Amino acid sequence: MKKYRCTVCDYIYDPKEGDPDSGIDPGTPFEKLPDDWLCPVCGADKSAFEPVEEG
Repeated sequence: MKKYRCTVCDYIYDPKEGDPDSGIDPGTPFEKLPDDWLCPVCGADKSAFEPVEEG
């Protein structure tokens, strides 16, 4: 599963970790996050995120 980076604050959403503080279980891919999910650091919406190229 791909990680996604917030282009506003550089927070990395890691699907292996999820976002427990926002009720997002570990193992939840970015594509399955609710449309109203916000970056837990800066509050940006999902449109501010881009896939992280690994390797």
